[in-house]
Amino acid sequence: MKQWYVYIMTNKPEGVIYIGITDNIEERVKEHKLKIYPKSFTARYNCDKLIYFEAFKNGNVAEKREKQFKKRKRDWKIKLIEDMNPSWSDLSINWNLNF
Repeated sequence: MKQWYVYIMTNKPEGVIYIGITDNIEERVKEHKLKIYPKSFTARYNCDKLIYFEAFKNGNVAEKREKQFKKRKRDWKIKLIEDMNPSWSDLSINWNLNF
């Protein structure tokens, strides 16, 4: 069964925040890290660290959650990140992304 993900990337702790949605988180994170799209927001601001994600079974639910994230203020997003990942560690660091 397909999983959908809402995720947050950053360039450094307390840095720039990017919120995205995908149905293939491993491949999408790899694209961000390799800057496959050099003119994209994440490439321009070097957002290459996965610091938060949520998984969903339904793409529509994930899309609604992504919109909710984007409407919230930065303080809310920081609290969300720090509740799950207080050190803002790259959660994908031990994934075998095969660069």
